[in-house]
Amino acid sequence: MGGIFSLLPLWKEYIHPAVFGGGGRGAGSNRAIMRVDFASLFQAFADCLGRKGMADTDAGMLFMRTMRALVRFDDVVIFAYRGKERPIDLFSTFGADDHEIFVSLYQAGPYLLDPFYHAARAGKAGVFRMRELAPDRFFSSEYYRTYYSQTKLAEETGFFVACPDGVTVVLSLMRRERSGTFPAGEFALLADVVPFVEAFVGLAWPQLSRRFDTLAKGSSRRRREPANAADRIWQKLNLTDREASIVELVLQGFSSESIGLTLAISTGTVKVHRRNVYRKLGISSQMQLLSVYLKSLEA
Repeated sequence: MGGIFSLLPLWKEYIHPAVFGGGGRGAGSNRAIMRVDFASLFQAFADCLGRKGMADTDAGMLFMRTMRALVRFDDVVIFAYRGKERPIDLFSTFGADDHEIFVSLYQAGPYLLDPFYHAARAGKAGVFRMRELAPDRFFSSEYYRTYYSQTKLAEETGFFVACPDGVTVVLSLMRRERSGTFPAGEFALLADVVPFVEAFVGLAWPQLSRRFDTLAKGSSRRRREPANAADRIWQKLNLTDREASIVELVLQGFSSESIGLTLAISTGTVKVHRRNVYRKLGISSQMQLLSVYLKSLEA
């Protein structure tokens, strides 16, 4: 048999030792107590045997059911990223209100400040917690207070899978505040299944670059791309390239010290540029800076 059945040897190699306390990748003694729902796991595989292709919803449901047999979480969202383009929503489990926050509003522009988006653009591969990727001031940034806090998440963990032609798929497992963060043992198990998830994405979504190309064909869509709007606003406001770079890092949640290290300039120089930007824009706070940025994306 072909298709998804070809992934089972990977599953046996990378998951089975972890479940029984063996020497799987990153094995630890605390994982011996993990209980995997093998009945649900293999039923998920059985449901897709013989298929030559899967719709986004079918693939997303299979991923969700597979992961739910391993660890506890509340929601799943899967995005495909390519460069600065608006991400493609491949699958999500949200109701209408949450879909507006996690997907529609996110695609309208806030994704440009998301640590997962920047990690995808940087070519990260594997599984990561949000706090591993977030800048040093992310959780006190205006972006976090204005947008991310609306999600009411205790933790978001994402699988980052590189695909052909510069596309990266990020498959996120989310736990709400009531559920708490992923325990160390469950996160270690997720780290073991990375090879499986990579192979699964290759089977489920083999032509993502073509989908981005199709979406980008319309000139009206290119004009509406949030990234293009953000680039234009800095030019319109007469910010230099250096000032624009600093503003974007500030909005992402980097401290002046981290910005200096990133751009190889002194902290004092960063602060001078930041004061100049505030003067040019007639503002005095990061809250006002974010407001200018978000309004530019809506224009």
